[in-house]
Amino acid sequence: MKVLLSWSSGKDSAWALHVLRREGVDVAGLLTSINSDAGRVSMHGVRESVLHAQAAAAGVPLRTIPLPWPCSNEIYEAQLRTAVTEAVAAGFTHTAFGDLFLEDVRRYREDRLAGTGLTPLFPLWGRPTATLAREMIRGGLEARVACLDPRVCPRELIGARFDEALLDRLPEAVDPCGERGEFHTCVTAGPMFSSAIPVECGEVVERDGFVFGDLR
Repeated sequence: MKVLLSWSSGKDSAWALHVLRREGVDVAGLLTSINSDAGRVSMHGVRESVLHAQAAAAGVPLRTIPLPWPCSNEIYEAQLRTAVTEAVAAGFTHTAFGDLFLEDVRRYREDRLAGTGLTPLFPLWGRPTATLAREMIRGGLEARVACLDPRVCPRELIGARFDEALLDRLPEAVDPCGERGEFHTCVTAGPMFSSAIPVECGEVVERDGFVFGDLR
């Protein structure tokens, strides 16, 4: 088994790496989609420099999928097919995801990978998210809120540490892991990293209906 992990730069993919390693699984690559116009991780808005620091701290080679902005679903899927073909040619047998409970997302991934030679894995699937969030925090994971949906999350949480205090401040309707897209994080330390990544919170901007906090 040679595993390629879908890496968002956030806590769920980072914890998936930790769980897989704990189970003795060889994670031999990270795969991240990049907004090539902005030089940032798609959706999360994390700088490529921070992404590369994460890969170095994890000790896992990074592969990227460059995407234009705006990006149609057709372009995304074409780029994804190319990345999958290259991964299979490199000997990867499985792709792991940090998805937690959204059935439509899991089904989409399974459908796109069917017949490609890559078998999907979901190491965190079905875990109660309130329990999982606290397991991450108590397990030493450190992260900051890099992006949030202001329709459901208070704007002042941008840049906040992902900790018990943050969980206590989340509105009741918000999933503790932000699985419905309420917020996204950038991981800076944890048992999956050899060393912490120092970051500073910078400019806060709002675009396309989301609030982004720059992490340098």
